[in-house]
Amino acid sequence: MNGAARCLFDPTGPAACTIVVLGATGDLARRKLFPALAGLFARGRLAEESRIMACGRRMMSDESFRSLLGGGNGATATPEFLRHISYHRLDFSEAETFSTMAARMRADGWPANRLFYLALPPASYEDAAKCLGNAGLGREDGNWSRIVIEKPFGHDLESARRLNRTLHAHFREEQIFRIDHYLAKETVQNILVFRFANAIFEPLWNRQYIDSVAILATETLGVGSRAAYYDSAGVLRDMFQNHLLQILALTAMEPPARFEAEQVQDEKIKVFRSLKPPGENDLATGQYGAGAIDGEDVAAYVDEPGVPPDSATPTFARLTAYIDNWRWRGVPFVMISGKRLRKKITRIVIGFRSVPHSMFRDILADDIPRNRLLINIYPGEGIGLSFQSKAPGGRFCLGEELMRFDFAGQGDGTDAYGRALIDCLNGERLLFWRQDGIEATWKYLEPALACCGRQAPPVIYPAGTYGPPPEHEYISSLVGEGER
Repeated sequence: MNGAARCLFDPTGPAACTIVVLGATGDLARRKLFPALAGLFARGRLAEESRIMACGRRMMSDESFRSLLGGGNGATATPEFLRHISYHRLDFSEAETFSTMAARMRADGWPANRLFYLALPPASYEDAAKCLGNAGLGREDGNWSRIVIEKPFGHDLESARRLNRTLHAHFREEQIFRIDHYLAKETVQNILVFRFANAIFEPLWNRQYIDSVAILATETLGVGSRAAYYDSAGVLRDMFQNHLLQILALTAMEPPARFEAEQVQDEKIKVFRSLKPPGENDLATGQYGAGAIDGEDVAAYVDEPGVPPDSATPTFARLTAYIDNWRWRGVPFVMISGKRLRKKITRIVIGFRSVPHSMFRDILADDIPRNRLLINIYPGEGIGLSFQSKAPGGRFCLGEELMRFDFAGQGDGTDAYGRALIDCLNGERLLFWRQDGIEATWKYLEPALACCGRQAPPVIYPAGTYGPPPEHEYISSLVGEGER
């Protein structure tokens, strides 16, 4: 990056702490959390005195868990890192296992600052919070104690409120970190800086110059081993209530008075509360059928292990949102997500209004393509701007060019989970959900969820395409496979 970097936060690591991972033998912990922790340790972002308590239902020794972890994470789980990890069996039906864990940490002199990461199925969050609280592990006593939960935050508005009541029975709001790793991705973090630190874009960031915004998150993967959760949730709960609506809020929010967590959260809430209730025409859904991904045959959703053969759960959705405020009234925000689509792509596409064509009516046969701003989250994190120029040569032809800025190879290699963990340990809340935001997004989505319940059997789209036929052409234009 050219020019001197200007840091908003202290990039150094936090003080010594005890990190307790509940659900340590599960997929999330082994694929994401422990590699992220190993990376932080390798880069000196964790204090040498910090300790990690891995907790699960299995009976295991410290050595057997370390062996399991080292075999599953390759070179990232170095012997030096593994020596900081101990294992403790926990069972929500046996409250004494939590008290025993607390006593073990005190007896061994582990750091009194504690972070409890719930890498558990969402249905276990309330039991875990109760057990931790009843064991006295939510008390701070001059140090800090924090609890981290992953999305989804409830199944609907009422369950989200019930989960919040349970958490607050044992932890203060300042102790609760509702994590959304999308918010820690490099390009997502850059949205506010890009918008509010550049005078060439902020004056254009409104309905006068922008006629559409698309937020795309396509996946090639199917439901995999998550059938039990996914079939009860569907794509709207899994992707829209959290990831996509957070990106929408960052794209649409007003500038906060200061770049501080509470003020940024306040502006997000204003966006959520300004969303018009979605109508039936604003929602399109589908479910993947059999097809091929990268030349390999894959099964239909209803043929996946654990999915009922008559399931009507949508695996694809396109939801068009409208923000009824002065900046965005009438501008469609099109959110799209689906499984078993042709490519894995996450991006925001800002479509600017078309320019008048009459000036070139005698020399151009087609309309002039509008400018587009592409904020790529995956793959190829970066920002691109399309613009028109005269193609070289004697004839007068317009050609579309693309200016790009790439994040590839920049930074210290810390991934999204690593950045989120560092913020948890430092008590920085900018990248996390606040309860009023959770409730506002559930209120917005409930009409769409009800609409899904009233719809006929879902439209089936072949795996390896871009969703149901009516959506295919539009998504192809957003993906822009021919872009340079």
